[in-house]
Amino acid sequence: MWTNSSSLESCFRPTNITLEERRLIASPWFAASFCLVGLASNLLALGVLAGARQGASHTRSSFLSFLCGLVLTDFLGLLVTGAIVVSQHASLFDWRAADPSCRLCRFMGVVMVFFGLCPLLLGAAMASERYLGITRPFSHPAASSRRRAWAVVGLVWVAALALGLLPLLGVGRYTVQYPGSWCFLTLGAEPGDVAFGLLFALLGSLSVGLSFLLNTVSVATLCHVYHGQEAAQQRPRDCEVEMMVQLMGIMVVASVCWMPLLVFIVQTVLRNPPAMSSAGQLPRAIEQQLLIYLRVATWNQILDPWVYILFRRAVLRRLHPRLSARPRPLSLRPQLSRGSVLQ
Repeated sequence: MWTNSSSLESCFRPTNITLEERRLIASPWFAASFCLVGLASNLLALGVLAGARQGASHTRSSFLSFLCGLVLTDFLGLLVTGAIVVSQHASLFDWRAADPSCRLCRFMGVVMVFFGLCPLLLGAAMASERYLGITRPFSHPAASSRRRAWAVVGLVWVAALALGLLPLLGVGRYTVQYPGSWCFLTLGAEPGDVAFGLLFALLGSLSVGLSFLLNTVSVATLCHVYHGQEAAQQRPRDCEVEMMVQLMGIMVVASVCWMPLLVFIVQTVLRNPPAMSSAGQLPRAIEQQLLIYLRVATWNQILDPWVYILFRRAVLRRLHPRLSARPRPLSLRPQLSRGSVLQ
């Protein structure tokens, strides 16, 4: 029986792939181009964010801090994982010989889980912040907006890192995945593997579900205010619409990129009979599906910055001329009539 041991080869599984097959699958030029496009996109978004934060209101400053945390996370994720994958594709080194102690594999596993969960958790945090700002404006103080936003980003990083370190504490395992160029959680039937796989997939799915629920309520509230009886006096500010459009775009990108992989993980670890053999080998079809779903998920790190770059007011005004450049009074806070002013 292939046990959950702590031996030097605990991160290696039989894959039965030849060097020629690896050359056909692992293209260093494709991997390098993918990483360079992603890094350039995130750097461009960081530059645009730096300019947008100057003179931003308290509400928008909080949202921009969340966006900055998201783009920075995506940038670092591409940089770290890309360096490992491109090096492996370029040299096609034998992971068993190059990393017999599994330190690099475990490090990459932690990085993959950390940078995979962070965008989903940050999306849920941004949806919660906008939900409170739109539906509960008085319970959402603006004075601590930027500092509180970065504190939440820090908490998300800590939570994702804590989850990523669980296999190092004995809950689940990180193993080399097909075609031998990356490491990720193990889709096995052992209790630790099942628990860690379900925890990762369910936490990511709950983050996407929470984002969808809160964003739906926030958009419905904005539409109600915009088309209400007092719409002539109370129009949403352009920045409120802009932030919700960007947040909805981030949610859609995260859902399309990550949900196939998360659902696949749940289906595989709960499969009966188990997909993984007693020797630790997965069917080739499942290994190929995992690789495809992982590649789809990594597109999230490239598309996130473009959601912000393309869905700014300067771009939205060209598509919808009614979005004027003149800021309107915030309609979501109750306004005092002239006769109600205290004498």
